[in-house]
Amino acid sequence: MTRVEILLECLAEECAEVAQRVCKAQRFGLEEVQPGQRYTNEQRINLELCDLVTVVQMLEELGLALFPEVSAEKRVKVEKHLELSRSLGRLTSDF
Repeated sequence: MTRVEILLECLAEECAEVAQRVCKAQRFGLEEVQPGQRYTNEQRINLELCDLVTVVQMLEELGLALFPEVSAEKRVKVEKHLELSRSLGRLTSDF
């Protein structure tokens, strides 16, 4: 495998780990500490996000750069959906 292929595999793995930790936080709360762990779910999400960002940065160093304009478009789309959730009473606070 090439370095890019291995990093892409790491990227998929880190995405899955972020998703898993977010699901645990949704189920048990951000402040819950799993038995045998020393960090809360919120802290573990942050750690997983750091791992994910690191792999993204490593891919960028190899020329697989992010597109800022796509990121800006996604931000607008997410804000639009947040506003819809707010109007439907599903979003109860900004944090």
